[in-house]
Amino acid sequence: MIERINELAKIAKTRQLTKEEEKERKELREQYIKNFKNRFQNELNNVYIKNEDGTITKLEKKNDN
Repeated sequence: MIERINELAKIAKTRQLTKEEEKERKELREQYIKNFKNRFQNELNNVYIKNEDGTITKLEKKNDN
C-alpha cells in the first residue's frame, strides 16, 4: 500500500494525476491512516504501568472531561 502511495506521489511531481489516480491516492491514504490508527490503538491496549509499589496496572483511556 505505501509503495503505491509513494509511486503516485512521485508521478504527481512530474505530471498531474488523472481523476482515477487522484481517487486511488485519496482512498489509499485514508486506508493507510485507518490502519495506522488501529495498530496504534492495539499497542496502547497492551501497555501496562509498573507502579512504585511493584503492582502492574493496565493503561486506561484518559477521560475527555
